[in-house]
Amino acid sequence: MSLFIRNYKPGSVYNAQIIWRYHSNKVEMAKKEDEEEFRVLDILKTRTRLQRKVTRRADIQPDRSEKMKTDQNWGNVWPGPRSFHPSSVPLPLRQGYVPKGQAPPGKKANAELMKVPNFLHLTPPVIKMQCEAIKKFCTPWPELLNNEEAIEQNYPVEIITSDYCHASPTIRNPLSRIATLRVKLSDLKLDNHARDKFLRLVGDKYNEGTDLVTITADRCPVRKQNLDYVNYLLTACYYESWNVEDWEKDKALEDMEYYDFDQNPSKANLVAWFMRVSKKGDLTDDEVKAFDVNNIPNGPEYKKAVSDLFNNSESDQTLEDYDAAVRKLLGLPEKKVLQ
Repeated sequence: MSLFIRNYKPGSVYNAQIIWRYHSNKVEMAKKEDEEEFRVLDILKTRTRLQRKVTRRADIQPDRSEKMKTDQNWGNVWPGPRSFHPSSVPLPLRQGYVPKGQAPPGKKANAELMKVPNFLHLTPPVIKMQCEAIKKFCTPWPELLNNEEAIEQNYPVEIITSDYCHASPTIRNPLSRIATLRVKLSDLKLDNHARDKFLRLVGDKYNEGTDLVTITADRCPVRKQNLDYVNYLLTACYYESWNVEDWEKDKALEDMEYYDFDQNPSKANLVAWFMRVSKKGDLTDDEVKAFDVNNIPNGPEYKKAVSDLFNNSESDQTLEDYDAAVRKLLGLPEKKVLQ
């Protein structure tokens, strides 16, 4: 009521119900404050007797590597490639750089042992067991392939690749993608035209001394792609060498890129000389072309010496070979060099 009297203004209209409700709420809040106890601040705290803390030791089990048996199956412990784990390896391994006179760090908490690949899964007993497991899928080695000549005869194409093993965070090496194919030119079925065209296509990849054609590919990122690429190159060069263009049919003897003994007058002169010496009749032009120079004694050596002289240009070696071939063909004594 006192609140009403203090706030009363003449001429104003008030709701008696609202005034009564507001007054009752104030009374209830005052009663609650009286009922609450006043908290006393305890400045001098009384010390209670503390109980002595009893430390309990945890039951630490020994390391797994110390409980391993010496006759256990290591393939079950380390079945495949994984990072190094010290508790699984019962070996006192050490690795890491330390100053002179100190021992390298042990195997526990050793980052050097964990960051490099290991071959603990490829122990000799495990390799033997795996070989025995896959032996049933293998076929016996052919008995006829008992020497290098038989292998080269049945498998003329040779593929060469390389695998690398090194200490690195990754087991991949960019050099392992390189693939090399080798094949003997004599194993390819080529005639004179195809052989000449094939040699011009491969260029310096042919070794005349060993008669080997070597094709190497390293432009692809994966080895399988490089293997497919070298096989494609060999196939493309082989079939392209057999193609005969229309302009090649119009080539004359003067247009040849090399000296062909069988198409030059040198063969006709050799055959005519041999027929005259052997006291046989003359041959027609078609018979001269079909005549085999191998039937003439020392004829192949003379053919090779003349071809080398024209194709490889004159040199001391080609002139000496030509001189020796002519002497053998005519039955003259060997040339003696005076010292």
